[in-house]
Amino acid sequence: MRIDKFLNAVNITKRRAISEDMCRSGVVSINDIVVKASKEVKINDIISLNLNSGVKKYKVLAIPSVKNIAKSEQDKYVESL
Repeated sequence: MRIDKFLNAVNITKRRAISEDMCRSGVVSINDIVVKASKEVKINDIISLNLNSGVKKYKVLAIPSVKNIAKSEQDKYVESL
């Protein structure tokens, strides 16, 4: 699954367009490498978001099979580090 779709699917961002903009501006990195929106996410990847409020890191536990999961189900797909 693409990183922009993944961030939207697990409710880290509200819209996919926001995820794309974050990737375009260099905010999103996977395993400490800045990535484009089309980069594929794999299980055990570490996603870093370099935001103004600080760096948020997530470990990918599973790839969702649906477009949007419930916020209560988020911990099955990502783990905050």
